[in-house]
Amino acid sequence: MDRLPVRGASVRSLGLPLPPARMPLLQAGRPLKRWRYVAVYSPELMLCAGEARVAGMPQRWWALALPDGRIWERTTQVRGDVELAPGRVRVRAEIEFELEFDEDERVEVVSPHGRSWIWTAKQAAIPVRGRVLAGDEVREVDGPYGFVDESAGYHARHTAWRWSAGIGLDEAGRRVAWNLVDGVHDAPGASERTVWIDGEPHEVEPVSCEPDLSAVGGLRFREWSRREHSANRLVARSRYAQPFGAFSGELPGGVPLSEGFGVMEDHEVWW
Repeated sequence: MDRLPVRGASVRSLGLPLPPARMPLLQAGRPLKRWRYVAVYSPELMLCAGEARVAGMPQRWWALALPDGRIWERTTQVRGDVELAPGRVRVRAEIEFELEFDEDERVEVVSPHGRSWIWTAKQAAIPVRGRVLAGDEVREVDGPYGFVDESAGYHARHTAWRWSAGIGLDEAGRRVAWNLVDGVHDAPGASERTVWIDGEPHEVEPVSCEPDLSAVGGLRFREWSRREHSANRLVARSRYAQPFGAFSGELPGGVPLSEGFGVMEDHEVWW
């Protein structure tokens, strides 16, 4: 653990079993947690879908949010609702969507956590295209609105974080995106905190999220709607909130935002 945290290409020289390789189910007495989350953050709609496994037990979720406050969402263990594969996601439930993501270079980080270590890889503002069907409404998605989060590791028994991700434009008309976190992968250096400007990632300084999720650093947040989930399964329990909405203000590094759309998140878990 003395070598950690590490960010960037050096992650692959650590000699650790990292995705897509198979990872041990236990390490230093902690069970493996692994998840994949994909999202679209655009002015017209936002959506996400994901799958997580904790000690091999699956959980899946999806959500679709519209600017008028409507939201469809579900958290389930049923496999048929959500199908995730590299570069593609399909949801078949009350709403339907099938999207293709042009996955590209990732920002990878490995950090110490408790007695062990955790890994993440983030992509933002990547091209995505497909169709969304909600009731009798059909909406096309085609643009640089995609976000992908892959994470895995041997997190401490009690883990909590606040997080924000989004995509938009700065006042100079450049495509920007961000991934900001407080609680995991948040060391002063070699963190997962990243601002992308026209596709180029830049690590940024530490930020803090307001407890009510109304702001992160210099960004203010206006909520459209939110997905929430709580669970208590004897040895594991969690509390989770992820509102969708619009952002204004300034990104870390002094980048004024013209428009931005994405999520805030508050997650606390015993696992």
